[in-house]
Amino acid sequence: MRNVNLCGSFILLFVLLVSHNVIASEKYLLNAGDILDISVWKEEALNKTVAVLPDGSLSFPLAGSLQAKGKSINELELALKKKLEEYITDPVVTVVVASVNGNTVHILGKVQTPGSFVMNQQLTVMQALSLAGGLSTYAQENNIIVLRENNGKQTVMPVHYAKIKDGDDLSTNVVLESGDVIVIP
Repeated sequence: MRNVNLCGSFILLFVLLVSHNVIASEKYLLNAGDILDISVWKEEALNKTVAVLPDGSLSFPLAGSLQAKGKSINELELALKKKLEEYITDPVVTVVVASVNGNTVHILGKVQTPGSFVMNQQLTVMQALSLAGGLSTYAQENNIIVLRENNGKQTVMPVHYAKIKDGDDLSTNVVLESGDVIVIP
């Protein structure tokens, strides 16, 4: 009986560790255009609403300019705390994302409503195409691509719309990332 309890404990521990890693890897990363409410406990003059600038930076009193794009909220809090420690003893910094306007996907080509769309939740290509009103009559279903920039390099990912629609080849229903461009010829 003791071995069964021990085995069950190891399984529970393993599940907790795996789920923690999945949650940690799915944290929101800040983007240019996001609006942040930043506060420092007991420092009223350091309670500010700031925007992440197009270059990915933000400016904050006493801390100066910091890179925010691509960082999690916790990483930005730590970076601000480190900068503020020069002026304030053990600052408690809180960052809240007030608006995710920088978390966008762009849809071009033969859809009902092309444009840029804010992703308030994780989206797949099919969900994004739905936001754009669906494909227009003359869209080439089998030539859709997603353009993604990774470390300064463009990646092209094909989307097999007709197969996805039939329930086949669901692997091409790509989960989108901020800045992705969907092109529908």
